[in-house]
Amino acid sequence: MSWIAIGALALVGIAIPLAMIVVSALLRPAVPESGKKTTYESGEIPTGSGRVQLNIQYYMVALLFVVFDIETVMVFPWAVMYRSALAAGVPLSQALLPLLAFVGILVVGLVWAWRVGAVQWTRSLRAATQKTERQNT
Repeated sequence: MSWIAIGALALVGIAIPLAMIVVSALLRPAVPESGKKTTYESGEIPTGSGRVQLNIQYYMVALLFVVFDIETVMVFPWAVMYRSALAAGVPLSQALLPLLAFVGILVVGLVWAWRVGAVQWTRSLRAATQKTERQNT
């Protein structure tokens, strides 16, 4: 009997958005206009292309953040269960070695990223000239 309620809820959850899409497609005004197909830039006339090349280091920093954020998520349950595992008679090596292997793999990855230069931020030309100006004065 509970599956019927779940199925009905799923049907309603799918039917309402679909009905809203259909009703809005039927009621909205259809006025073809060339201005609707242009790129919107806060009411300004678009200049240049919409393609902007971003620095890859933003993505590398985000990726490293995600990796070490997941490490925290994986280490926290181990830290919670560590004391109770030792109290239950699990040997120290059996409780500690999997965590050390996991952290070791992440450290190897961090060392690799460091050697490749993924965590080294490049400086702009303006920042480099300002630094040399400060050193010369």
